[in-house]
Amino acid sequence: MAEGAVLGPDTDCYNVSKVYIGKNAIVSQKVYLCTASHDINKKTFDLISKEIILKKNAWVAADSFIGMGVTIGENAVVGARASVFKDVPDNAIVGGNPSKIVKMRKNNVLNECED
Repeated sequence: MAEGAVLGPDTDCYNVSKVYIGKNAIVSQKVYLCTASHDINKKTFDLISKEIILKKNAWVAADSFIGMGVTIGENAVVGARASVFKDVPDNAIVGGNPSKIVKMRKNNVLNECED
């Protein structure tokens, strides 16, 4: 965890691999950070893992799920209860399950994303 980073109450940080929480990044309450899963292509369901990276000023809102190998970009926002399985670009606001980009942040102004 970098300077100013926050890890909210009741967060589950399943850190089989490393979890990086950047400067001033916020992880709100009841978030699940999950760095591991199982290889569904093997009979033995071997454990697999990859790190999670939350870059500077990222915010992961309440009750969200962040899957293994995911990077949340600088200034990005993950909406409450979102499930994130792919990287979130810098300045993106994502929501839903699975999450998708709903808006972009630019100079503190929200702009609608083009389809």
